[in-house]
Amino acid sequence: MSERPWLAAYPAGVPTDIDPGSYPSLVDLMEQAFQAYATRSAYSYMGKDISFGEVDRQSQAFAAYFQSLGMQPGERVAIMMPNVPQYPIAVAAILRAGFVVVNVNPLYTARELEHQLKDAGAKAIVIIENFAHTLEQCLQNTPVEHVVLCSMGDMLGTLKGCLVNYVVRKVKKLVPAFHLPKAVRYKAAIQRGSQATFRKATVGPNDIAVLQYTGGTTGVSKGAVLLHRNIIANTLQCEAWFNPVLQAIRQSGEQVTSVCALPLYHIFAFTVNMMLSMHTGGKNILIPNPRDLAGTLKELAKHKFHNFPAVNTLFNGLAHHPDFGAVDWSHLKVSVGGGMAVQGAVAKLWLEKTGCPIVEGYGLSETSPVVSCNPVTAKEFTGSIGVPLPSTYVKLVGDDGQTVTEPGKTGEIAVKGPQVMEGYWQRPDETAKSTTADGYFLTGDIGTIDERSFIKIVDRKKDMILVSGFNVYPNEVEDVVAMCPGVLECAVVGVPDEKSGEAVKLVVVKKDDSLTEEVLRKYCRENMTGYKQPRVIEFRTELPKTPVGKILRRELR
Repeated sequence: MSERPWLAAYPAGVPTDIDPGSYPSLVDLMEQAFQAYATRSAYSYMGKDISFGEVDRQSQAFAAYFQSLGMQPGERVAIMMPNVPQYPIAVAAILRAGFVVVNVNPLYTARELEHQLKDAGAKAIVIIENFAHTLEQCLQNTPVEHVVLCSMGDMLGTLKGCLVNYVVRKVKKLVPAFHLPKAVRYKAAIQRGSQATFRKATVGPNDIAVLQYTGGTTGVSKGAVLLHRNIIANTLQCEAWFNPVLQAIRQSGEQVTSVCALPLYHIFAFTVNMMLSMHTGGKNILIPNPRDLAGTLKELAKHKFHNFPAVNTLFNGLAHHPDFGAVDWSHLKVSVGGGMAVQGAVAKLWLEKTGCPIVEGYGLSETSPVVSCNPVTAKEFTGSIGVPLPSTYVKLVGDDGQTVTEPGKTGEIAVKGPQVMEGYWQRPDETAKSTTADGYFLTGDIGTIDERSFIKIVDRKKDMILVSGFNVYPNEVEDVVAMCPGVLECAVVGVPDEKSGEAVKLVVVKKDDSLTEEVLRKYCRENMTGYKQPRVIEFRTELPKTPVGKILRRELR
């Protein structure tokens, strides 16, 4: 027990370990779910429900289509789509055919897309037509031989589908002109595949399931190699962790329903929304564009839901929106925060408005993603990232490479467990750099562990600001500033300074005009020691963000 002191913080009903070998592959996990829950709704999209049986039928036909093209097991297929039902169908099809999923951010530029398709060696791509013009610009420079084109209305039936596509293409003009003469439409691919023979692929736990490209904040993006057993392990770890809540919902006779507002191409939603819901027979409400807060709330107003994974910026944006009250939040059992630090001010507002505390978790693309989480039975926000999940080991490593044992002392968070990736795709140098001699993955995040074994992230190693020899962690300053009345959003970066080497720069989006630089400086003086106070304050109308909602600090420097 002493090896894992955090087990004492586990709620009743959460096991200490899981068995990643329970399923030989993700294919087995998915096919068991398709059988067990065939008649249940798997996804709700624009007013239409799609059953597990339908996902099973279409993914098998889609897998047969890919096989009919002569593609070989282990080849990579890219998916570049928002949250539409064809996304989970494509994932199931690619894995069932024995291929590897390459998740692609749909908002990539042609340059970023070209890099990823070349790096992954992708033979095929499934893409929504809204972004086909991006693919057209770089296709000839990539190894891609097969393109399947999806549209927003593919899964909505003939009449509604045509109407939605007309609005998307002609009214909202969301599909820029493109020319991809060899592309095959999704419906035609399914049609062809349903007439072809599907050959069940031989897939094992050590085969690659997903290439998950990291954000590339440190330069060129790298593909994290996630094996079938990695994602199975994290799905089962999340199931074990959510068990106290899942049990309670099932006992009430309801189907567990999750809001899927985070993009499925992001590993957080991939595992916590898609794979976990598939495994447990839950339903996902697909939100194709969470940036449209009014549209998101309008959709949520039609549903009863229990689980809401989101990032700080989404919780904040929704809670401040005038239509927030139109949604019935009374069934919400767990709000999971991840992807970036949840600010105390946002957590407080969310609890006030929904009655459901945000349980913050932590993970990375390299860990499939979840490493730690606060207990789902928590009644309040802790400001920490909780404790390691079952079968997971976490320690802090100091600059000298030694393990940090003293509570409250900072070190780099290092992780060991069945969810940790095999390594970076074709980058043995980067893999070696990120692994300790005793097999822990170095996250690049600086944290502390308290007496109860709860972990707190202080900051990214590379985001730390050094002011006259003092370490300033942007997250800490942001958390303080976010509590100042009149602040809607904020971000902190380091800028060069002649005197102190670096100085703190604060960028703020106002909630209202009553907020001035003078008011902010006074607040900072009252709440932070001298070297942490911002030297430069800048007001903006919005902050640059990734599609997932993470603030891009590097663009503020």
